Amino acid sequence: MALASSWLRALVLLAVLVLFPVSVESVTRHYKFNVVMRNKTRVCATKSIVTVNGKFPGPTLYAREDDTIIVKVVNHVQENVTIHWHGVRQLRTGWSDGPAYITQCPIQTGQSYIYNFSLTGQRGTLLWHAHVNWLRAIVHGAIVILPKRGIPYPFPKPDKEEIIVLGEWWKSDVEAVINQAMQLGQPPNVSDAHTINGLPGPAPNCSSTGYTLHVESGKTYLLRIVSAALNEELFFKIAAHQLTIVEVDATYTKPFRTDTIFIGPGQTTTAILTADQVAGKYLIAVSPFMDTTVATDNQTATGVVRYKSTAAFSPTNLTTIPPRNATPVTNSFADSLRSLNSKEYPVNVPLSIDHSLLFAIGVGVNPCATCLNGSRVVAAINNVSFVLPSTPLLQAHYYGISGVYTEDFPGTPLMPFNYTGTPPTNIQTTNGTEVYKLAFNSTVQIVFQGTSIIAPESHPTHLHGFNFYVVGKGLGNFDPKNDPQKFNLVDPVERNTVSVPTAGWTAIRFRADNPGVWFLHCHLEVHTTWGLKMAFVVENGLGPNESILPPPSDLPKC
Repeated sequence: MALASSWLRALVLLAVLVLFPVSVESVTRHYKFNVVMRNKTRVCATKSIVTVNGKFPGPTLYAREDDTIIVKVVNHVQENVTIHWHGVRQLRTGWSDGPAYITQCPIQTGQSYIYNFSLTGQRGTLLWHAHVNWLRAIVHGAIVILPKRGIPYPFPKPDKEEIIVLGEWWKSDVEAVINQAMQLGQPPNVSDAHTINGLPGPAPNCSSTGYTLHVESGKTYLLRIVSAALNEELFFKIAAHQLTIVEVDATYTKPFRTDTIFIGPGQTTTAILTADQVAGKYLIAVSPFMDTTVATDNQTATGVVRYKSTAAFSPTNLTTIPPRNATPVTNSFADSLRSLNSKEYPVNVPLSIDHSLLFAIGVGVNPCATCLNGSRVVAAINNVSFVLPSTPLLQAHYYGISGVYTEDFPGTPLMPFNYTGTPPTNIQTTNGTEVYKLAFNSTVQIVFQGTSIIAPESHPTHLHGFNFYVVGKGLGNFDPKNDPQKFNLVDPVERNTVSVPTAGWTAIRFRADNPGVWFLHCHLEVHTTWGLKMAFVVENGLGPNESILPPPSDLPKC
């Protein structure tokens, strides 16, 4: 009788599952990052570097949309460490965002910290990296966010997926490089090489190893390309092959074909490669972009796409890399990016704006009594060079600690000038820890205006805590009367990091629906070091899910 009853219950349960299937919408995924020293040899020279789990680049995080990620970071090295999950929205979980002295104190030697966040409404490719000093040059890796189970890609499913992480490599210790530059008051030495998945390929006077992508004729490959470069924007090409762009910064795009990808530090680009050439080897080339007089390294990282059954000593098909100042190539790529804007992935550009901001961004020179040449290169937004506090801004905001920052960051330049023309001689930046306050759910437009002080330069600019829509860009000075009439408010690309063109401007829009303190900075690390950064304080809303969550018990102490 008991057995029959058990069978009956099982049949009833089975019927319920058939009629009302249970869908596992999200799971919690656990990772452990052990921060340890390891010797690595690149460009025929060996040095000891900080790594995660001994790897360079570090391990890839895999998850699905709406999953929760828990990462325990244990610091076994002598340097302070934080990890930033670049592009993750961090809805109400600013304590896990990671920038040192903005949302947390660094994790000190022998200490640990658990990052806990959800990937709400995001799918695609992002990256993680250290966010203290220049450590992200060597401590970084990819994040892959797959669609919810059962939800297909909005493009043909590829036969295989590959992660390609681009970076820079210094033979010297990177902290020593920037420390020496700060003492001199001058720009730091450029990198000695670029890398593809940690490998530079042959370099002058060194036959070092390069990356190889193995393919089969007729098959398609989804290339998840991540730029973990420190100070340079890059071109990416594969000889004789076209690439179809389908996603950037974990947001789907209208597909378009190109032979050259333009990608800045912190940006990701996902492209479909079709193996449609005859069997052989085809060069992968990664080279720097710089369309002004600022120094860059001239090294090109190389790898190979190798077709199955290619003879061992087959010659490599070569490609022509873009000139270092190939601005038309960068413009063509940026102008081709459009949001998918479908029923499943709609565009929600704010049409009415509560805060219309103009941020003049660039570099300058200030007197420096302690520098060897009496002056120091600085960088600023609206002539304010940001100074990191000793108490993290988020803690000061959450606990109401006074004296850490002021809420008077200027929304427009205090002294307007011809930003891209001949600069005035009487402009000097001020130092300060200033933030700009936003009410919850307010709408924001920022026009990033490049300047020509010292030299005009491209600025890949990153906003923490939000995605934003890139509604317009142009050369010269932004015209507040005529330029907004040309904004794309229908299908603008959605990003977390955008390039502001040399001697030009870029306009973005977003809704401040994430309470907390959120960093905004140039993702050229040298410019961040010099002060091209600021922070937004977004106030709590009134609803139960509109306030920042309490800090975790293991939040690091300074």
